[in-house]
Amino acid sequence: MNSKRILSFLNDIAANNNRAWFLTHKDEYMACKADFEKGIDQLIHAIAQFDPSIAHLSAKDCVYRFYRDVRFSSDKSPYKRHFGAYICAKGKKSFYGGYYIHLQPGNCLVSLGAYYLPTNILTSCRNEIMGNIDQWLECVEKPEFLNLFGRPGEGSWDGLNEASDKGFGLSRLKKAPKGFPVDYQYLNYLKLKDYTLWNKVDDEFFGNADWIERSCNIFKVGKPMMDFVNSVIGDYVD
Repeated sequence: MNSKRILSFLNDIAANNNRAWFLTHKDEYMACKADFEKGIDQLIHAIAQFDPSIAHLSAKDCVYRFYRDVRFSSDKSPYKRHFGAYICAKGKKSFYGGYYIHLQPGNCLVSLGAYYLPTNILTSCRNEIMGNIDQWLECVEKPEFLNLFGRPGEGSWDGLNEASDKGFGLSRLKKAPKGFPVDYQYLNYLKLKDYTLWNKVDDEFFGNADWIERSCNIFKVGKPMMDFVNSVIGDYVD
């Protein structure tokens, strides 16, 4: 993937986020988009070797629109400042966890997990964690997991601004969730409002010849946690 070219374009659009500039440089956008999609197709093929559930996907199923929905936003900038792709067996809008790639100058990420869950599924996930705590800890407290993603509350990312170097959970409760014991030994896992993992990489990462292999290695470390959560989600959605 020519990430240097993609990131250069994203730098330019951040400084010139208007329709007139974009239309003048649309050929460059289309070239960057095509290159990004080619890389995502290659990544899907690699992930399918250890997660066959996503083998049916193509980049066009996974890459997010570059055009922003500004209807309910105070920021009326028409274009995003990043390229992103969510590789999820059930689709980008599914509750299921999946694999996410984020290209943005100074904020490139390799991520996975379930980033949004309704309350009923979250409650079931919390119950499942408590009922199978040894299995859960085996997923999330291995040294390689902690090295890549850390523990809940140690990192932060709001999806817009620069992310911390690693993270486990985009948001969390301040107190124990309703109906759960306040003195539970592993309460930090029950406070999570999502099960998102990320590892921040440098801007040169996606331009390296081995970026797909290295991304897959990160995904493999987080996949047992995601599989645990997806097994619960599967009880609610098809």
